[in-house]
Amino acid sequence: MADQLTTLGLKLPTDPRWVNIAEMQIEDILVDHAYCEQKAASSCISMIIQFPEKDDVVEVLTPVVAEEWAHFERVIEQLNKRGYKLGKQRKDEYVNQLRHIVKKGGSRDQQLVEQLLINALIEARSAERFKLLWKNIADDELQKFYYELMVSEAGHYHNFIELAKKYMPEDYVTERWQEILRDEAEIMKNLEVRGDRMH
Repeated sequence: MADQLTTLGLKLPTDPRWVNIAEMQIEDILVDHAYCEQKAASSCISMIIQFPEKDDVVEVLTPVVAEEWAHFERVIEQLNKRGYKLGKQRKDEYVNQLRHIVKKGGSRDQQLVEQLLINALIEARSAERFKLLWKNIADDELQKFYYELMVSEAGHYHNFIELAKKYMPEDYVTERWQEILRDEAEIMKNLEVRGDRMH
């Protein structure tokens, strides 16, 4: 298994062509990245609102909201430095397809765990792509930027996995996580390689 996947659990690496295309379309990548950070913060806020009685959810996700929003601000700063504008949000085909693998129904805790694992998956894939940008793009400032975000997103991935284990047995979480990883690999196989999207 490729090195960057071992700690994240991903079953399929990003197509190596992606980072080269992305570097040529860095404005589009930064715009899409900004919206990804905004959606990550919003997703955590949504879980806090949906599950306010879950003390660990509130405690763990509240600082994640702040971190994701800080990332959004930092991406905006990178856009501004380069004379780029935020522009309109684009359709996120990756996340749209992930919605189809979410299990419906079940207990309230199972529904929470589904959301936590999907969030963990998005963070893991983001960390993998940030690592590719860190290691491969020529822009020194963006290299440092993406290294820092890679570390942060990998940390969030672990937070979501560990939080899921507080609400469902570890065996259940592990088995469901492996199912989700297999489904995500199939999605990745069939997605067009586009350099104007973070995922």
